[in-house]
Amino acid sequence: MKISTKGRYGLTIMIELAKHYGEGPIPLRKIAAEKELSEAYLEQLVSPLRNSGLVKSVRGAYGGYMLANPPSEISAAHVISVLEGPIQPVEGIENEEAPQRELWLRIRDAVKNVLDTTTIEDLAQYTEENVVEGYMFYI
Repeated sequence: MKISTKGRYGLTIMIELAKHYGEGPIPLRKIAAEKELSEAYLEQLVSPLRNSGLVKSVRGAYGGYMLANPPSEISAAHVISVLEGPIQPVEGIENEEAPQRELWLRIRDAVKNVLDTTTIEDLAQYTEENVVEGYMFYI
């Protein structure tokens, strides 16, 4: 499974809005400038996020975008599914032999579980200091 720039930049928008949750609308030009991203591309991505009810827009000189719900109530899975569609590690799982199909389903379920249990608040509060030590592999 590969997450495209749509999903990656969409998460960037949501994380930045979460960092400023409760402060009012944030203009996309601010996010684009801080993250060195195309404002026009972010505008394209925010439309499906708004249509799905994840963000709200405010017009005017002090307008911009803000989260429609608290960041603790928005899962990474919701954002990714809006921008990328359903999570699927390979195309045509139903045509695979039983052992491979089982593997692909287990991979899909593991990825889905991580995305389902990670909130935008978790991502916005992430710091290098709160990383749990990863697995150590010996060869």
